Amino acid sequence: MKLFKSSIVALTCAGLFACSSTSNIGLTERDGSANISQQQAMARSTIISEVNYQLQFTLTGDTHFNANTTVDFILSNNKEPLTLDLNKANISKFVVNGKAIYPNYNDAYLTINPQLLSTGRNTIEVEYSREHSTNGEGLHRFVDPVDNKVYLYSHFEPAAAQQMFAVFDQPDLKATYKISVTAPKDWHVISTMRETQIDEQADSNVWSFPVTPKLSPYNFSMHAGPYHAWEDNSGKYPMRLFARQSVAEQVTAKDWFTYTKQGLTFFDDYFGIEYPFKKYDQLLVPDFLYGAMENAAAVTFAENRFMYKDTMTAAQKQRLAGVIMHEMAHQWFGDLVTMKWWNGLWLNESFASFMGTLATSEATEFTHAWRTFYAHGKQSAYRQDSLVTTHPIEVPVPTSMNAFDNIDAITYYKGASTLKQLRHLLGEDTFQQGVQQYLEKYSYQNAELDDFIGSLAQASNRDLSQWTQAWLYQAGVNTLEADFRCENGRISQFNLLQTAPSNELPTLREQRVQVALFNVSRYSVHSGPKVAVTYKGEKTAVPELIGKHCPNLVYPNFDDWGYVKVTLDEQSFQTAKEQLSKVNDPLLRSMLWQSMWDSVADGKASLKQFINVALVNAPKEQDYTILGQVIGNLKQAQRYLNSMAPNHQAYAQKVNRALSQMSLRMAMQHHDNPDFQRRWFDSYIAMANSRDALDHLADLLSGHSAIRGLNINQDLRWKIIIQLNRYDYPNSAKLLAREKQADSSDSGQKSAIAAEVSRPQAQIKRQWLHNIEHDTDMPFSKLRVAMNYLYPSEQKLLSAATAEERLANIAEIDKKGPVFMRAYNRALIPTACNNANIAAINRELDTETGLSQMTRRALLEARQKEQGCVKISEMLNQ
Repeated sequence: MKLFKSSIVALTCAGLFACSSTSNIGLTERDGSANISQQQAMARSTIISEVNYQLQFTLTGDTHFNANTTVDFILSNNKEPLTLDLNKANISKFVVNGKAIYPNYNDAYLTINPQLLSTGRNTIEVEYSREHSTNGEGLHRFVDPVDNKVYLYSHFEPAAAQQMFAVFDQPDLKATYKISVTAPKDWHVISTMRETQIDEQADSNVWSFPVTPKLSPYNFSMHAGPYHAWEDNSGKYPMRLFARQSVAEQVTAKDWFTYTKQGLTFFDDYFGIEYPFKKYDQLLVPDFLYGAMENAAAVTFAENRFMYKDTMTAAQKQRLAGVIMHEMAHQWFGDLVTMKWWNGLWLNESFASFMGTLATSEATEFTHAWRTFYAHGKQSAYRQDSLVTTHPIEVPVPTSMNAFDNIDAITYYKGASTLKQLRHLLGEDTFQQGVQQYLEKYSYQNAELDDFIGSLAQASNRDLSQWTQAWLYQAGVNTLEADFRCENGRISQFNLLQTAPSNELPTLREQRVQVALFNVSRYSVHSGPKVAVTYKGEKTAVPELIGKHCPNLVYPNFDDWGYVKVTLDEQSFQTAKEQLSKVNDPLLRSMLWQSMWDSVADGKASLKQFINVALVNAPKEQDYTILGQVIGNLKQAQRYLNSMAPNHQAYAQKVNRALSQMSLRMAMQHHDNPDFQRRWFDSYIAMANSRDALDHLADLLSGHSAIRGLNINQDLRWKIIIQLNRYDYPNSAKLLAREKQADSSDSGQKSAIAAEVSRPQAQIKRQWLHNIEHDTDMPFSKLRVAMNYLYPSEQKLLSAATAEERLANIAEIDKKGPVFMRAYNRALIPTACNNANIAAINRELDTETGLSQMTRRALLEARQKEQGCVKISEMLNQ
């Protein structure tokens, strides 16, 4: 049959076709795009049930694939047209209940006339071909530049299954899937189930898979290619790991299998329900949009985040273990029990973040995982929750296009912190019992927030409606401060004071925290009494502390039970500055470091003060996690200084030199500790911008200089080359060209782009900006690298040269959609740390009324961050 696309819909819209008319207007009528509204999805799910898919794919490695979808379902009402999602396909056959017809198709979905459908069982068959995607969605195709081998993987969240097969693409229409795949002989095919048969043909194999359990479309997956495979059957469930052949030597399969076995054992026990699928596969894939994805029993991970050209550091191993646990938690909470609509996505991610950290801390060697959570994830939540664009954890999602509009640190880490706080409030055993009851009751079904909270309320015999309203439906982060008085060396009065962030966000919350007192001795800051307190309202008395010895330092959220920003009283803040290295408790020390940085970010203390404290205390830091936290804040301090007005540049150069020298010195001192040495050396590369430091990096690159114990592997070589090009070091362009020729791998190509675009040359900047803003044949993953490196913080004049153009074009660029704009908004909204740029952003916000919610939000956040930078800059003058 002739191929059909949207251009012929007008010709075929007759007889049996459901064309637009006033009689068809209703909740089910769609706008012609691939997106579906919540109301439309709800209307569709009320009339459809018992969905089963039979999927056949023919894969050759070419740019297109051929496929056949047969969808079988029960329809309770055939009074209105029904839509079936299928994105940008060339349809060659369309059969409804045995009748072959021309498709009423608009490149986004098929519209089926109700006269062709029956109440009861219906079957629709679609035969089609489609181009592989190259932006990380749908069935993504990647050609390895090293050996030209082709690899495919699928990614469907939030609603991209329709880019691979005909589907009712919404989470509350769970279905079974039975697939058959014809693929080249040297390929593996991986899906939710393990294949039952592989039939050999002349030049291909046919892979047959059994029927899956019920899954939402975004949880199903299919991946194929000549992947290298590792297998481990030593645990309760068979495990496999896959990666491209050209990078297989960079994978330490033993670590993957160790953490996976530990996680499966932990979750089986915690949830009280055995792992719901028959095997556990994990794949490292290129060009991935995110960190990982919880496809049922076939989890995908981003290569660039979990693959290294040297022995993994402790931080890299912990990150691997943590993400494995996060995605594994989703197998129960997300795959087994799934949200009804995308407003529930936060609960999936919050719960997985919480459970992933809990599993990492209790099932692996990384017992300090909650400290890492505090230092990184939780701090990002506090920052996000302090912005003008903050939002409640639970927010409406009008359409599938908006599913990721509010997926951010609030979704992941505030939500996880809230669950952690609720666990303290209810008790660990009660919380676990509620989770188990929830999973058991809603297995293989869809559920809503009220279902989850209801299970916890039942287990605790407590009304959680007020807690839910305050924590999940109200935005903002509160501040907590200890207010106490002492008489004759004893506490005479002690209260906890809670404040709301603003009049617009007035909610005061209830939560349980620990209040801890500390006193300073000659050699340490030693712990005194600790009291668990459930506080609420503006003021909560703590009578248990009356009469205790007057402390030098009070921390009102000891052990980080609560989600609240802490303001240290004046005496405690002074003690923290002067006695930081004497604080033995690592989590408290991390919190005190953070309090000092927060005082800078909030405009209450000078950046100079933090840098001075860091220069004295960072070299003394013996905790690997805290060192990473401090270095991260110092890198942000460097970015602030680089972007400030010229009158601060002399100070900026002085600080940069001091930080780079400190980093180098510590990298050399830690020659017998690879983890600390690598953390300090990474800092050295990032801080190096003086001619002496750049000369030294060039000598390390050429082998004319060396640091004892340090191996300059390929990853480090590229980091050095990027830094040398960023500062236009002599012959750095030649070094780049030589390295690019020596390393033709995908990671090498992307590193070469990073080095090229970071060069301080106007012509290069404009050419790459044109490539980014206009359609090119370059894969999106490489354009995203270019965005991230195009305008380093110190290249203020080069950024300013195109700033007006970037703002003027943003409304047009916004039409490229959410996947593109997430990367563009993060990297290319102009920043300059001055009032003129703030005014330019204001003008854009005032004049461009048609921007997407995502881009308008990004502009508002950029403006606020610029205002914060200006305030920090002004503090330097005081």
